[in-house]
Amino acid sequence: MDERNRKIGEMFSSIAPKYDFLNRLLSLGRDRQWRRQAVAGIRPKRGGRHLDVATGTADVALEILRQKGVESFVVGSDISLEMMRIGREKATRQGGAGRMAFVRAPGEALPFRDGVFDSASIAFGIRNVADRERGLSEMCRVVRPGGRVVVLEFSRPEGALFGALYHLYFTQVLPRIGGLVSKRSAYTYLPESVQAFPSSPAFAEMMRAGGCATVDYRPLTFGVVTLYVGIRPGRGHS
Repeated sequence: MDERNRKIGEMFSSIAPKYDFLNRLLSLGRDRQWRRQAVAGIRPKRGGRHLDVATGTADVALEILRQKGVESFVVGSDISLEMMRIGREKATRQGGAGRMAFVRAPGEALPFRDGVFDSASIAFGIRNVADRERGLSEMCRVVRPGGRVVVLEFSRPEGALFGALYHLYFTQVLPRIGGLVSKRSAYTYLPESVQAFPSSPAFAEMMRAGGCATVDYRPLTFGVVTLYVGIRPGRGHS
């Protein structure tokens, strides 16, 4: 694990105890709906083996289990042991422990065989992968032909009024609230990393370069986040 990944892992471990609370607070509860919509784009509709990269406290992984049913299995990978510890506790409380496994691994070096999963997802984590292109290539590699790569990530709303108001909230208000409850530097890093993230068309092209045959994307909540769905070339469910 390189130095950047190590520092990011330490940062997320430091905010892990308040992470879920702040997600609900700072998104005004919309983060749950965003994750539900992302998982709805995963195939098959029931069952399957799924990988959730940068799983954190396992919100997406648990949503996959809820939507895909008892025959599904999810592996969550992350570089923060503390985040995964909380995710494992949540899985146990929610009855998903036997259908979920956790693996410590950076997104650029996933320790799985080619084509072993029906899908690979990452929610609000691709910004934090040190080598983003390599991370997308790895996600595509471990998905079977016809399988899906699903990415949920913050974006920048374009509307003049809403965009300006959101920029003010995201860059000024959010870090202050985050600092009152948790570690301010982490919530200063968040808007900075979003500002540096590629536009939606550019990121979709990056997914295609990583191995997705087709990539569709759509903004959610006036463009606060964008949902990307790519399909690995070859036969299989689409």
